Amino acid sequence: MDKESQLIEELVKNALYRIDESTRMIKKSLSEISEDEVWQKPNPSLNSIANLMLHLCGNISQYVISSLGETEDKRNRDAEFSVTGGLTKDELLKKLEDVVDTAKRVVFDSTSSQLVKIRSVQGFSFSGVGIILHAVEHYSYHTGQIAFWVKQLKNTDLGFYDGMDLNKKNIN
Repeated sequence: MDKESQLIEELVKNALYRIDESTRMIKKSLSEISEDEVWQKPNPSLNSIANLMLHLCGNISQYVISSLGETEDKRNRDAEFSVTGGLTKDELLKKLEDVVDTAKRVVFDSTSSQLVKIRSVQGFSFSGVGIILHAVEHYSYHTGQIAFWVKQLKNTDLGFYDGMDLNKKNIN
């Protein structure tokens, strides 16, 4: 395998791992809260967990599925934040998992030319690599917000890394 193929494989493998980690953390967070709490806002200027999940669906769809996947952009960003109910935790999670699974397929199937092609998303210019980096960091960012809000609501640690020793030193 040539260096370019190795680099692409490594980028894709690590992006997919980070996406899976965020999904795992959101699932764990949702398991700790009630149906009402998923729609509760910390205050009027913040979003509910449900709104954040809908926002993640919209963002991942626009950046990865539409832009990198070269399909029509159907996102209605304002709607992600204006909804105040109507979906259960299971329905929200299913919607998110479906979008994430499709996006992971697009990332996995990306070619070298797709990864270096510059495209416009939300008025910004990104290469395919830039789109993947944005999607991963954006997903992680809002996953952290969801986890923080659940920890705040429940006054508990979510145990994302239970059973792992995170104090191990690096081995070079």
